[in-house]
Amino acid sequence: MRKPIGLPLVVLALGQLVIALDHNIVYVALPDIGAGLGFSDHDLQWVVSAYVVATGGLLLLGGRAADLLGRRRMFAVAALLYAGSSLVGGFAESPGVLVAVRAVQGVGGSLLFPATLSLINTMYDEGPDRNRALAVWGAAGAGGLCFGSLLGGVLVEAFGWPSVFFVNVPVAGALALAGWRLFPADGPRDHSRNFDVTGALAATGGITLLVFLLVRAPAEGWTTPVVLVSAVLSLGLLTLFAVVERRSRDPLVPARLLAHRGLLAAMGITAFYSATFSAVPYFLTLYFQTVRGYSAAATGLAFLVPAVVVAAGTQAGERAVSAFGVRRMLVGGMALGAAGAAALGLALTSDGSYPALLPGIVLLGLGQGAAWTGMWIAASAGVAPGDQGVASGMASTALQVGGAVGLAVLVAVAGGVGQHASGPGLLDGIRTAVFSIAGGIGCGVLALLILHRRAGSTGTGGTGGP
Repeated sequence: MRKPIGLPLVVLALGQLVIALDHNIVYVALPDIGAGLGFSDHDLQWVVSAYVVATGGLLLLGGRAADLLGRRRMFAVAALLYAGSSLVGGFAESPGVLVAVRAVQGVGGSLLFPATLSLINTMYDEGPDRNRALAVWGAAGAGGLCFGSLLGGVLVEAFGWPSVFFVNVPVAGALALAGWRLFPADGPRDHSRNFDVTGALAATGGITLLVFLLVRAPAEGWTTPVVLVSAVLSLGLLTLFAVVERRSRDPLVPARLLAHRGLLAAMGITAFYSATFSAVPYFLTLYFQTVRGYSAAATGLAFLVPAVVVAAGTQAGERAVSAFGVRRMLVGGMALGAAGAAALGLALTSDGSYPALLPGIVLLGLGQGAAWTGMWIAASAGVAPGDQGVASGMASTALQVGGAVGLAVLVAVAGGVGQHASGPGLLDGIRTAVFSIAGGIGCGVLALLILHRRAGSTGTGGTGGP
């Protein structure tokens, strides 16, 4: 008998929905934001990039904060950050203020994501209960990435671009209050455990610069001074982080987690997932708005089917894990995704109808949802409760860096297509990117099959890891 979904899980799922919506809701609003605040074409990308850079750079620190300062506290603080920054963003009258707001929202995401994930992994026992909780949480997150475009389009058409910020205020404020009332109280802080300030600063700076250069390089070039300096500083800070961690009595990332094969494999999968599946909405948005000429509202409606299918895939993935194990489910989900991406690429034409895209969208969405659930089940398996926050931070950092790397590579492969690209080469570039995603996911399937075959001889198969 399956247990009913409780209010705490609903709140956790809504927290993940806020993170996903904030990442994606501004895409269809970018033209109106640019015109309304006077952004230059070159600087408009930072409405998205400021959020990505801040989130990716601080996730590891956010995960450690959840372990040391309390998961409920971090959830409430992060939700209030979202609410306050969104209120300021809706009233913004200059590009600088709006970019700063997006960075603060990114800080909120870096605290909220690991707090939410570690709350699930500590409130629900490993096994069917946790798997189901992760599937519900995953449906909100993976679906939110697509639903953000729908909601953003409707709000922009009806109320203007500030509405994509104002909508967060009551939702995030209610989440902070509900989480404080419903989640287990945090125990007293263990003062024997510290933040490892030097390691935290080095890791945060190194990862932030790494994400920054991966976001910046496709637009400015890989050999520009800004990119080269960022690369050198990032490498130096990450090297310093590695040295500090080896010598620290209480490292930011405990050595036991670096030796946890299941967690490391899951980090690789999350990075790969974000580099492939998560890039699809970017290219679909370009296709709908620039190639097909859809309005913001029509683009949002076009993402309704992907949102529903991805959410269904997360639930199917949870059931498949119980029946077949994590590895087999991941292989099946990714194979489905590869087939869907290939079918979608074939259907992307200059005069094609939306129904012609649906077979690819459905296959891709089901595979994406299933893989999303499976990779977070794998990332939490066998990790001690006291390490769930930093483990969540490690896996989610891999997700952000993987997404930045993947999009940078795909944009380059597609010939540098972007929000303001036009001309006959745009469609060819989008198709090239989607076919590359299909090929990349297919390579991931082969890699998992090889790992599964090797693991089979050592008896490590089953549901506990990838």
